[in-house]
Parts: sequence; C-alpha cells; structure tokens
Amino acid sequence: MMRGMRLKSFAKKNVVFVVAFVAAIISCLFVPPNVNYLNYVDGRTIGCLFGTLAVIGALRNIRFFKSIARWIIAKTGDTRTAVITLVCITFIGSMLIANDMALITFLPLGFVVLSSTKKEKYMAFTFVMQNIAANLGGMLTPFGNPQNLFLYSYFNIPNDEFIKIMFAPFAVSVSLIFVCCWIFVKKEKMQLPKRKIKLPPGRTTFYLMLFTFAIAIVFRIVPYVMGIVVIAACLWMTDKRALKKLDYPLLGTFSCFFIFAGNISQMESVHAFFDHILSYSVLLVSVISCQFISNVPSAILLSRFTQNYPDLLVGVNIGGVGTLVASLASLITFREYTKRYPHKTKSYLKTFFAFNFFFLIILTGFCLTK
Repeated sequence: MMRGMRLKSFAKKNVVFVVAFVAAIISCLFVPPNVNYLNYVDGRTIGCLFGTLAVIGALRNIRFFKSIARWIIAKTGDTRTAVITLVCITFIGSMLIANDMALITFLPLGFVVLSSTKKEKYMAFTFVMQNIAANLGGMLTPFGNPQNLFLYSYFNIPNDEFIKIMFAPFAVSVSLIFVCCWIFVKKEKMQLPKRKIKLPPGRTTFYLMLFTFAIAIVFRIVPYVMGIVVIAACLWMTDKRALKKLDYPLLGTFSCFFIFAGNISQMESVHAFFDHILSYSVLLVSVISCQFISNVPSAILLSRFTQNYPDLLVGVNIGGVGTLVASLASLITFREYTKRYPHKTKSYLKTFFAFNFFFLIILTGFCLTK
C-alpha cells in the first residue's frame, strides 16, 4: 500500500520521466535490444548534466544564487530590466556553455530574483523566455547547441560559413525575445530582501572552482568519466546533500529519450519516409521532425539523407522551439518549473506553447522566405 502511494507520488512529481520511460519501453517493442543500444545513450551528455547539477546544488545550499540575485535586484531596480537581464544572461550563457547547461545554471537564479521580490506572477513567462533564449541563443556558435557541434563536424562546415548561415535567424530571435520581454513585463519597482546574505568564503571559492571544472567537462577539456568521479568525490566530502538531492529523474528522462530516439532512427519505415519527404523542403522537414523526436536526434537522422546542410542546420536550430520534446533543454525548464509549482503545470504549458509556437511560426516563415 505504502509502496503504491510512493510510486503514485513519484509519478505525479516526475511526469516527464514517466512519459519518456513509457515511450522508451514501447519503442523497444518495435526495435528489440541489439548491439546498437550501446551507442544510444550519450554518456558525455549525462556526465555533463550530473556534474553541473551537483555543483549547482552545492552553490544553492550556501545561498550563492540568493547573493547574486540581490546584486541583480540592486543593479536593475525594476522587474522589466531584471527579467531582460536574466534572459540575456541565459542567452549569452547558451552561446558559451551550451543551452542545457545555461538553463541548469541560470533558471535557479531567475527563481530566486522573482520569488524574493514577490514578483512570482512573472515566473512562468521568465522561465519560458529563458528557455527560448537558451535554445535560440546557442545557434550562432558550433558548440552552442549539441546539434550544431554534430553538424559542424559531420559536414566539416567552415567557421565563417557557419556564422553566415546562422546570423539572420539569430538576429531575428534576439529582436523577438527583447520585444516580448518589453511588452509582457511591466516596469515595476523591485525591493531588496531585508535579510543580508553572508557567503562562506572558503566553500564559495571551492565550489566556484568546481563549477569551472564542470564547465571544462562541457568543453571536452576534462574527460567526462574522470570529471564525474572528481566532482562526486569532492561533494561527498563537503556536501553530501547536493548529491542526495540531485535531480536523478532528469538524468533518467534524458537516458530514456536517447533510447526512444535511437529506436525511432533504426526503423526502416522512418528512413523511407524521410528519404521521400526531404525532397520537398529540408528546412521545413527538419523543423517538423524536431517537434516529435527532438532537435539532436533529428540532426543525426536527417544528415544521412541530405547534403543541404545550410537548411538542415537552420531547421534543427529554430525547430528547438515548439513542443516540449523539440529540445531536451525544454524538458529541463519544464522540470525546474513544475518542481517548484506543481499546481501550476497547466498554466505554465499554456504560456510555454503560446510563446514557443509564436517564435516557431515567425522564424520558420522568415527562414523559408529569405
């Protein structure tokens, strides 16, 4: 009885994981386990997520983000400027450390800024804008999004050509994000929380060094297996709570989604289907494909059927907005929001879909006609 109640409670709190798990199991019925399964789960991605989540948890435990939030509130002074600042930080972060890592880092900061100033009415909008900024901000650099890195290497795209291909949709994305923040967030005064925060200097320095180490894993400077061991060992000695409270269902969600996408890409009927429809429009097909199997699997799958990498590159980047599964980064945002506001899931999804499909329609229309 108790076990059933616990499972029910777990399922309610981790709906995305349950859906991903069921989808993975169903896909296994169509593609029985074989040697290809060994290549499905991207261990490096899981390793990067683990390391970053763990260190962010340790920084949160010493109230580091609350301290940074105080600084942002003091410097901006009003809600609109604060939200724009949060979105811009996420945007720039996605260009430097990849979209999923940028969200893991800066969504907690957005939460603290708005919750500590009693401006939670803008929380869903801010999370959605941070999510869109992370998905679209990374499009300008080869390492900003995982699909970019794959296509950049697979087609050996020159650096100057890569930036030239992506600059126009990038510029439109920046403009749309700024306009949305300006229109939908009122300029309301924000007051600093009365309670001052004193960070422990030793731990703060150590955790920031550990965070730099986690980013080095993202940039492939440090092998991810060694990185996981080092971070886990350091936190086991300094903050076991960061490891115990780590979002393991999120890691499970990614793993299940990798299995589902891998099985889908093995199906002969899927291959035949894409081989036929890509002859009409590589850009449009890649955008639509992202809405169902995510942008990274779409990039890997469709690259086997076309040499038109400019349209494919644009399609799998702007296709990252739209549905929840269009980008794995969107699952991170959804998980972070519903973890804090489980009773507001429906209202969040309304906001998410309204803005995501607005961006998707505008960007797709622009790229198809330019």
